[in-house]
Amino acid sequence: MNQHSIDPLQRRNFLYTCAKTAVLLLTYPYRTLLAGGSPNDARKWLNQQTNGAVSQEGKISIDIPPVTKRGDFIPITVRVDSPMTEQNYVKAIHIAAQRNPTPAIGSFFFSPANPEAVVTTRIRLVKTQVIEVVAVMSNGSVWTSKARTKIFTGAKGCS
Repeated sequence: MNQHSIDPLQRRNFLYTCAKTAVLLLTYPYRTLLAGGSPNDARKWLNQQTNGAVSQEGKISIDIPPVTKRGDFIPITVRVDSPMTEQNYVKAIHIAAQRNPTPAIGSFFFSPANPEAVVTTRIRLVKTQVIEVVAVMSNGSVWTSKARTKIFTGAKGCS
């Protein structure tokens, strides 16, 4: 064996490792979609954001299409009824998707300088599911609301 030749066993191990890595990388998006999430995952994330505070329903309106063909581009608007004064304002809005592999959609923070507590964005959803929103107020109260959107089969969601 000369100094430039590679041991066949080392070469075989290297090729095996490369092939295994390629398969893992190519199948990762599908494994993530198949893993899915659960309402418990969303609730756990929301509880972390609110330090486990007890929430009550109300004050939040969620505008999301009840039915859509595009799960990868869904418009959503969240409004919280608040005067947005120094004494009474929305500190944060947290949005979670109950069936996404990662339930956290986002957290948005406010101050009394904001004229209103409104979030407008677009989100990606894997499949038909419930969106849960939690608003944390300056007085420590926590409010919640839910909305459901249906994604037509074959719309591909986050794929």
